[in-house]
Amino acid sequence: MYHKKTGKDNNKKRSWGKIIFRIVVSLFVLGVISVIGVFAYFAKDLPNPNKVNKRVIAQSTKIYDRTGQHLLYEIHGEEKRTLIPFNQMGDNIKNATIVLEDKDFYYHHGIKLTSIMRAMLKDVLKRGAAQGGSTITQQLVKNSILTRERTMSRKIKEVILSFEIEQKFSKDEILKMYLNEIPYGSNAYGIEAAAKTFFGKSARDLTIDEAALLASLPKAPTYYSPFGSHRDRLKSRQEMAINSLAELGYISKEEAENAKQIDIFKKIVVRQENMQAPHFVMYVKEYLDNKYGEQEMKEGGLSVYTTLDWDKQQIAEKVVKEGAEKNLKKWNAENAALVAIDAKTGQILAMVGSKDYFDKSIDGQVNVALSRRQPGSSFKPYVYLTAFTKGYLPETILYDVETDFNKGSDDDYIPQNYDGKFRGPVKMQEALGMSLNVPAVKTLYLVGVKDAIKMAKDLGITGLNYPDRYGLSLVLGGGEVRLLDHTNAFATLADGGIKHNKTAILRIEDKDKKIIEEFKDNPGDRVVEEKYVAMLDYIISNNKFRAPAFGEQNPLRFDNRQVVAKTGTTNEFRDGWTMGYTPSIAVGVWAGNNDNSPMKPGAAGANVASPIWRSFMDSVLENYNTEEFPKYDEEEVLKEVDKPILKGDLDIKKKVEVCEIPGEKNKWCLASKYCPNKERKKKTFVEAHNILWYVDKKDPRGDIPKHPEKDAQFNRWEEAVQKWYKKNKKKKYILDSIPEKECRENDFTKYKPDVDLNVSKQNIAQLKISADSKADYGVDSIKIYVDGHEIGSTGSSSISLVYDVPAEKNNSTLKITAKLKDENGNETDDSQNVNISF
Repeated sequence: MYHKKTGKDNNKKRSWGKIIFRIVVSLFVLGVISVIGVFAYFAKDLPNPNKVNKRVIAQSTKIYDRTGQHLLYEIHGEEKRTLIPFNQMGDNIKNATIVLEDKDFYYHHGIKLTSIMRAMLKDVLKRGAAQGGSTITQQLVKNSILTRERTMSRKIKEVILSFEIEQKFSKDEILKMYLNEIPYGSNAYGIEAAAKTFFGKSARDLTIDEAALLASLPKAPTYYSPFGSHRDRLKSRQEMAINSLAELGYISKEEAENAKQIDIFKKIVVRQENMQAPHFVMYVKEYLDNKYGEQEMKEGGLSVYTTLDWDKQQIAEKVVKEGAEKNLKKWNAENAALVAIDAKTGQILAMVGSKDYFDKSIDGQVNVALSRRQPGSSFKPYVYLTAFTKGYLPETILYDVETDFNKGSDDDYIPQNYDGKFRGPVKMQEALGMSLNVPAVKTLYLVGVKDAIKMAKDLGITGLNYPDRYGLSLVLGGGEVRLLDHTNAFATLADGGIKHNKTAILRIEDKDKKIIEEFKDNPGDRVVEEKYVAMLDYIISNNKFRAPAFGEQNPLRFDNRQVVAKTGTTNEFRDGWTMGYTPSIAVGVWAGNNDNSPMKPGAAGANVASPIWRSFMDSVLENYNTEEFPKYDEEEVLKEVDKPILKGDLDIKKKVEVCEIPGEKNKWCLASKYCPNKERKKKTFVEAHNILWYVDKKDPRGDIPKHPEKDAQFNRWEEAVQKWYKKNKKKKYILDSIPEKECRENDFTKYKPDVDLNVSKQNIAQLKISADSKADYGVDSIKIYVDGHEIGSTGSSSISLVYDVPAEKNNSTLKITAKLKDENGNETDDSQNVNISF
């Protein structure tokens, strides 16, 4: 029903509208007053914006080895700074700085509200301190006037001072002060000092590529340091700056492409500093910067006692340098790296990132221990360990045969072994010991890529964050790992599956000697059961499994103690690895070229990395007690398993008596009475199937699959197994299942008996009767009949007799019959009618 609105209703609506309007206006006024009040409150204690360039230099931070007796490096806040006029800075660095840090620099009034609100919202959601969204003016204030604390109050002060700075100085003056003030890392403050430090030239002479690189540093000077381990990120940021310069019209696209093609790191001037264990020091510096901030790190007067074992570090540097020099001459491998970790604590004992930190020709500043490289076969232990946790055993049999894992698709994947040979059925312990590739790929398929990656990450590997991107080549080193993480994961194995987070810090004291951080010994986290690690230890510490491929006398053999070792080599000999451990220490070595160029053919991990690794182990193990790994109780474990193939029993050969079915080549039946003795043969049948015939990869110890062909890889593996046996079988083998049926009569019709009867007259009243037989099964009897009456028999193959015809049979017709019965019961006969007249 429709109701007409009254005037009273309209008055009510107008009244509510006024109320709402007044509330909104009141809230707005209140908000403005609150903002003004907040700003006024903070403004009363603000520093003078004219004190832009005054800084306080505090105490330096010292980094020591674990004993505190060896000073590795002193981080000081003494600034290298040369103030230069705006017109001497060069347009390249001005433009590069603006496009990276503040594209709207010449158009705002010191702050960008949208950036501030976005940064504040992000900080609130993360429950962190205020950060991000800073203009060049704000960064100038933050670095020159305010402290580096990360609080909301400091952010508010920063905004107020930015407004004031914008009122007092022109944009060019602000940019000049910023470029003269901002830290670029390596104690270089200001663009002139940075240009001199990194390129040995003045700021006005910086090229596009150089300016773009320097403009990339202030965001995180330690992280992006060209002497650090994040060069790839620095290069990406530099190219982002160059692309922005082109997009905004500062340079042409051609200039941008040319600048990006320049090898900028070859232009870096290498600093010769008084720094011990330099790669380790840089690693610690990055940690300090991330946790405490650059200002505290440089000016806080910290005393940092690291985990570094000075003696082991000296040995590591010596063996790496000597080994790399030998590799350069023999294998064209100019660099190497080594990491040693205490397996019981996760403490980094030694770290050598290159043979010479100060050798620019090999990019010596790059810490290869932190670089991501393909690990080759040194990744295999993680995959086999995963298999053991799922129910497979060191004795489990796989076929090392040429296999196309992608057959039926557009791209073949046919992995080869290091020597180009295939060995047929092998146990997992043999396959891992000899580092065979095909069984390793099959093992990865059986356990699943995701589960293998999870195992590796649980042990200590970082990265590999997108499992769906990796295929079966992962087990052969298709992913990338860092030597530091790889060694840490092996340290987890060394401690029987207990993971200790890697650490480089024992203790940090502030300038008043108060401990602000300290390593706490803890039992670690068990990530895999010890019994499975014991299986792995049993294999890769046992020279008998390694010897068939590496020889009895190889660098990984230890006669006086148990030591695990595994090598790795990548395609085209780009990387060589040797990883290993005792129960107390894990050590990893990489050898190769920083630029990823190939070494000489034959530069396997066993040749380029193992000698370095062995030299280090021989030196440091003298100070360790002889220890044993947890024992793999093979007998007890095998009792728990029913499936023969999992236990290493491949009962594929059966010797039986068979007959070849006539007219059907290579078709056999089980010998029966229908198969003649002369055709009976003892034959060995080989019934070979791949492991997927016997196990469901989701439940290896469960029931045998009823339809194994439903597995995506079954037919590929099965075909490869059959092909290998056909190629390698001996003549006495028959590659087929044992016949299920006995030989039948119809199969051997050609062997039915036959008798030939001959009758002749001896004289008027006598007949000579003879019969010859053919009976492949042997004669049971030949019987001669006259008109149905038996007159003679024999068990021989022929018979001959004389029959006297009775007088009453004269002038009649006699039916003479020879009946043959063989030893199989087959019967036949032959008859003749003979006319008698005498």
